[in-house]
Amino acid sequence: MSPAASEDKWINVDPRTRKLSIRFRVRGFDGQFYISTGLSDTKRNREIVRTRRDAIANDITLGRFDSTLDSYQFHATAIAPAALAPKKSKTKYQYNLQELWERFTEFQSTQLEETTIRGKYRAIERIISQSPTQELIQAPKIRDWLLATFSHFVAWESLSFFSRCCAWAVSSQLIPDNPFANLKIQKPKRKSTQGEDFRAFTLEQRDLIIETFEQHHLYCHYAPLIKFLFWTGCRPGEAFALSWADISSDCRRITFDKSCNYFRIMKGTKNGKRRVFPCQSGSKLQHLLLNLKQTARKPSDLVFLSKGGKPITTSILFDAWNQRRSGEYRYTGVVRQLASEGKCPYLKMYATRHTFATWAISCGVSPDKVALWIGDNVATVLKYYCHPETVSADCPDF
Repeated sequence: MSPAASEDKWINVDPRTRKLSIRFRVRGFDGQFYISTGLSDTKRNREIVRTRRDAIANDITLGRFDSTLDSYQFHATAIAPAALAPKKSKTKYQYNLQELWERFTEFQSTQLEETTIRGKYRAIERIISQSPTQELIQAPKIRDWLLATFSHFVAWESLSFFSRCCAWAVSSQLIPDNPFANLKIQKPKRKSTQGEDFRAFTLEQRDLIIETFEQHHLYCHYAPLIKFLFWTGCRPGEAFALSWADISSDCRRITFDKSCNYFRIMKGTKNGKRRVFPCQSGSKLQHLLLNLKQTARKPSDLVFLSKGGKPITTSILFDAWNQRRSGEYRYTGVVRQLASEGKCPYLKMYATRHTFATWAISCGVSPDKVALWIGDNVATVLKYYCHPETVSADCPDF
């Protein structure tokens, strides 16, 4: 199956109506869900349907799936494609916000990563589709609706995107002025960077998490991946994209030059740089890779796969780390369970990276070398990973 076909596996053409439809299953629910779009099978309409499909996938991952499907139905007022020519109207603005956003997204898609378009830009598109009005003359009403409906940050961010879109439309001579230019929402204060997000596990906590994963009846399959994240400090997406072609025959050199996101789209690393991670001979990391390599069939095989043999995504690993929802039930993940028992703090999955960098520095590895290993810059390493509580630590086996 081609990548395009795999990407559209939810989207079908109804054999009776010849219109596009969405069919999918959700874990915890019996039967298949079906949504009729009423749209003909064209390239433009498929893009519209993909937007709705991505919104449903996001809701499933975040545990807020609407099983009634009411919020996912296609209504002409919410998904009408942008007009190809300006409307003949006596109003000041020839386009509404949704029409401008579609044009702006198309323009940006030639310059930005596909993941940015399908993630952030489609999320903003969904917010626009929910707005009680999309007429630019009603910009103050849209701002007030954002503040009343969403968090302060989401409202501020959305209004900023609206203003940026309209500024582009002005420069493109689509509208005479930017109606959002003078509408301000106070920028939310940044959270302190000294909080939980930048803490590291102790070595004892790290090893306890690994041991618990190894013994867990549901999530033991992911123990090798957890070890790899702790022992290399790589970003989760970089581990998801790693193939055996990226690892030397003796498993002592690991090349990181790509990443895999939520949509299973391969892209470059976060900073666009290729790096080689050195693995010490006889180390736990080398033994781990040598053992995993015994089941590899060809160089293009991914090193880490899900229990079903599929590529791993953040949402899959989140289930094992934090919790998984299935209907009304929640299944607690490994780290969340350990935290509830008071055996370690609950830190996000990214703490595997913080833990590696923090303890590497505490063992005497220079910040510039740590920065090279984890694909970051020295300033970031010095700012976030030099924790004073680790200065008397024992040297781990990297």
